[in-house]
Amino acid sequence: MSIISTVDELDSIYGKPVEVSLVKEVNWITPQYRAYIEASPFAVLASAGPEGLDCSPRGDVAGFVRVHDSRTLMLPDRRGNNRVDSLRNIVRDPRVALLLMIPGVGNTLRINGRAHLSTAPDLLTSFAIEGKAPRSAIVMAVDAVYFQCTRALLRSELWNPARHVDPKNLPSAGQILAALSQNRVGGDDFDQAWPQRARQAMW
Repeated sequence: MSIISTVDELDSIYGKPVEVSLVKEVNWITPQYRAYIEASPFAVLASAGPEGLDCSPRGDVAGFVRVHDSRTLMLPDRRGNNRVDSLRNIVRDPRVALLLMIPGVGNTLRINGRAHLSTAPDLLTSFAIEGKAPRSAIVMAVDAVYFQCTRALLRSELWNPARHVDPKNLPSAGQILAALSQNRVGGDDFDQAWPQRARQAMW
């Protein structure tokens, strides 16, 4: 196997980026990029820490990634499994990245920057839904913003309903947990209880 081990080797294979791939990157949130942020109900948050890298899905009402100003974003940390992998990383290494997606739209938005966690009462209250505020919010200083073209979503046909996978054709969460825990947790009872438990702990 041939291994690429230097940037020069990489450049010799791929060449230089075309102008449009460079012009689209800025270090602030343009009105056009703000429109994408405010329309997105789903993002993937990447972070780094001493244990390695983490990539975490984040979903909420469209606009949950809030534009505070042209260089600052804020997003609530909604209820989850309490592993807080991303948050552990952020308090030790502020480098983060967001990939925002909008259902039905081919372009995605990539944002790189540095983050800290806030528990300011007014900020948390401003993110409350159904009277429930998050326990913390991620405040992100923007270093780079740019859109990613549609090729990946076109190739994957991600938004094509005809390509949707029936969940019954994959192992369920309960089955995965049961297999990994020698049936201590998970199983059919977990799967049956999960929808109601999720609805009750959404916010």
